[in-house]
Amino acid sequence: MPAAASSEVAAAVADAHRREWAFVLAATLRVAGDIDKGEEAVQDAYASALATWGPRGIPKNPGAWLTVTARRRALDMHRRAATEQRALPRLYEPEESLADEQAMATEDIPDDRLRLIFTCCHPALAPDARVALTLRLLCGLSTADIARAFLVPEATIAARITRAKKKIAAAGIPYSVPAASELHERIDGVLSVVYLVYTTGHTAPSGADLMRRDLAERGLELAGMLRVLLPQDRDVAGLLALVLLTDARRDARLDRNRELVLLEDQDRSAWDRAAIGEGVALLREALNSRPPGRFALMAAIAAVHDESGSWSETDWQEILGLYDLLMETWPSPVVQLNRAIALGFAVGPAEGLAELDALGAEPQLARYPYLAAARADFLARLGRAGEARVAFEEALILTDNDAERNYLRARLARLAG
Repeated sequence: MPAAASSEVAAAVADAHRREWAFVLAATLRVAGDIDKGEEAVQDAYASALATWGPRGIPKNPGAWLTVTARRRALDMHRRAATEQRALPRLYEPEESLADEQAMATEDIPDDRLRLIFTCCHPALAPDARVALTLRLLCGLSTADIARAFLVPEATIAARITRAKKKIAAAGIPYSVPAASELHERIDGVLSVVYLVYTTGHTAPSGADLMRRDLAERGLELAGMLRVLLPQDRDVAGLLALVLLTDARRDARLDRNRELVLLEDQDRSAWDRAAIGEGVALLREALNSRPPGRFALMAAIAAVHDESGSWSETDWQEILGLYDLLMETWPSPVVQLNRAIALGFAVGPAEGLAELDALGAEPQLARYPYLAAARADFLARLGRAGEARVAFEEALILTDNDAERNYLRARLARLAG
């Protein structure tokens, strides 16, 4: 950051990065020629903002300013490499100019973002690469944060992103929303992207705050846009239902001291009943599909929690049954973990603990803090305080989110007391 950048300018640029990155990059890719050049142009625009907003003042519309600057930078790159024009991938739309830059910067941005999502989720790319690339480009997530979301090493994610970019350039994958006939094969990857965008914001993998509201809001917004684009798609309805039913509890997840409050202890009067009602209506629509999709099943689990008057009234048998269906539809170690937790509350903590212990050899869960935390909780409920402390300490070592770490320290302190 230039030394001359004031704290006010730095804060404005940081806020613009959180809020506007996807808008700016998606619009810039129209003229950038390829993804790497687009990213470079956008990064240059943000660096220019740090250098110029101080003397000139922070613009009224930072996103428009950044988009115009980034697109100008992208066109400058083309002018300096005019001999390469014929070799540009189809991301480039040469008929477009910056004659009316301000209008372009504020045009139908949601469509630009959808173009970017569908480009990154092209079936020519590996499924994991689609999600990783879109999280990197659309949301500006660091490689480390994406790796935490995937439960894989950072180097693995970096390699996936690099390979995906090269594949897009080499194959000339178009920057567009696919035709209706192609939507079905592309939508699952898109839904996975939006879901991970939301969940990464719902509980940040690292940092001082429990949530990254910008990402959570972006995930909710993207799910809503997909609903507008594909109003008859049951899986889209299921995803939007899941996000709404989960996000409805956001205001109860922290207490007055900004400390984490688990679902068991939340003030349910603080839940957003309008969002729950909208989510349940969407869920009914999503469940009309047979068999129900994974997002509809997860939304049904969220709905059981949201419609329970208290923790003690929760129908854990129903939740356990829904997890059994989810395991048939979408088997994964994390689903197994959540099913084991549900079993512990439906049948008893000893049974849940036995299921969790059986998952200890699962490689993907070896460094997953929620496995250790769940074991610690069941051990504490069984009165095995010494073993619970060890498990809580393990979870504490594996956790990078400060709010979750503070919660684990508090549980350890209560056990010690």
